[in-house]
Amino acid sequence: MTDAPAPTTPSAGSHWRLIGPGIVAAATGVGAGDLVATLVAGSMFGYALLWAAVVGTLLKISLAEGVGRWSLASGRTIFEGWSSLGPGWFGGRLNWASAYFGVYVAVWGFVYGATAMTASALPLAALLDGTALALDLKGWAMICGVVGLILVWFNRYPVFEKLMTALVAVMFVTVVGLAVIVAPDLPAMARGLVPTLPEGSTFYTLGLIGGVGGTITLAAYGYWIGEKGWRGPAWMRVMRLDNRVGYAVTGVFVVAMLIVGAELLYASNIALARGDRGLLDLDGVLRERFGDVVGVMFLVGFFAASFSSLIGVWHGVSLMFADFWAHLRGRAADPTARGEGSPAFRGYLLWLTVPPMALLFMDRPFGLIVAYGALGALFMPFLALTLIWLLNSSRTPAGWRSGWLSNSMLIAGGLLFCVLAGRELIGLFS
Repeated sequence: MTDAPAPTTPSAGSHWRLIGPGIVAAATGVGAGDLVATLVAGSMFGYALLWAAVVGTLLKISLAEGVGRWSLASGRTIFEGWSSLGPGWFGGRLNWASAYFGVYVAVWGFVYGATAMTASALPLAALLDGTALALDLKGWAMICGVVGLILVWFNRYPVFEKLMTALVAVMFVTVVGLAVIVAPDLPAMARGLVPTLPEGSTFYTLGLIGGVGGTITLAAYGYWIGEKGWRGPAWMRVMRLDNRVGYAVTGVFVVAMLIVGAELLYASNIALARGDRGLLDLDGVLRERFGDVVGVMFLVGFFAASFSSLIGVWHGVSLMFADFWAHLRGRAADPTARGEGSPAFRGYLLWLTVPPMALLFMDRPFGLIVAYGALGALFMPFLALTLIWLLNSSRTPAGWRSGWLSNSMLIAGGLLFCVLAGRELIGLFS
C-alpha cells in the first residue's frame, strides 16, 4: 500500500460519501463470463436458484470483509500476512504461500490477459461491424489491452476509482434496465428465495454461489482501501459499509441476469454458447424480441462489464505483484518499490498486456491452459483458508479476530471453493 495522505479518522456522517473500493472490487469481479453463467442458470432452472445468488453475495461480503479487516487491524497487506505463514526461504523472503502466489500471478496473468482483452473486444466488434470502424476481434482485443494499460499506467487511484464507478453505472443501467424490460415474475422470484435443488442443478448451484464475483480481486480489495487512504481500525465501519454496498451491487447484477435468463430464455428453451460468446447470442435474441436499440444498449453494458474487469485486474493485481516483488527483493519497507507507478507495478502491467497478445494469434497451448486452470481453481480455497488462519491468530489484534459468524462464513466458503476446485481439476485432467 502506498503512503498517500489521508485523514486519520472518518468524519461523522461522511461514511456514504467515502465508499469506493467496494464498487471497484464489484466491477472487477463481475465479468462477461459471470453474466453468462448466471444467464445459463436462469435459462435452465428459471428462478429456482435465486436463493443461491443471495447466498453467494453474502459469502463474498464475508471474504472481502476478512481481507479488509486484516488490512486495517494489522496494518499489513494480505501478501505480508501470507509471508508470515510458515518458515521462510532465501533469508525469509519466500515461503510456501508467497511461492504459490508468485507462480500463480505469472501463469494466470499471461492467460488472463488474452482472455480479458478478447472479452472486451467481443461487444466492440459486434457493435461496429459493418461500419467504417470495423476491425477483426484480434485488432479490437489489442486496442482494449493497450487502452487499459494507458489508463492504469498514467493515472492514480482517485481517477481509476471514478472510471470504475462510471462503468458500474453503465452496467447498472443496462443490466437492471434489461431485467425490467423482460418483466420479472415477482411471485416466482419470491418462491426462488426458498432453497431448492432441481434435478441436475447441484454444480450450477455451487458455481452460482462460489463463482460470480469471486476472483483474485477479493484479495486486491485490501490494496484498494490502502490506496484510498484508509489506515487503522478507525476506518473499520467505513470499510464494512463500502464492502456491503459493493457486493450488494454484485448481487443486483446477478439477480438481474437471472431474471433475463428465466424470462427470456427459460420459457423459450433457448440455449446460449459457452463462455463470453454466449452474450452475443443473447444480443441476437434481444434484437429479435425488442429491437436494435435494446440490443445496442445490451452490448454497451457487455463492454462495461468486460472492460471494468480488465482495468480492475490491470490495477489491483499489479499492486499485489509489486508487493510480492518488493518482498522478494528485500525492499518491503520502501513504498516506492511496491505502489502505483513502481517499476514492478508497471512491469506486471506490461506482462498482462504485451505477451498475451501472442495468444490471440494461436490456439492456446494445452499445458498452459491446464496450469492456468489448476492455479486458478486453487486460489479461492487458498484465500479463504489463509484468512481463517490469519484472522484467528496472534497476527490479528485480539479485538479484531474473527467471531463465530465470520468463521462460519469463511469455513463455508473454504469448503465450497475446495469442492469447486476439485470439480475443476477433475475436468482439466480427465
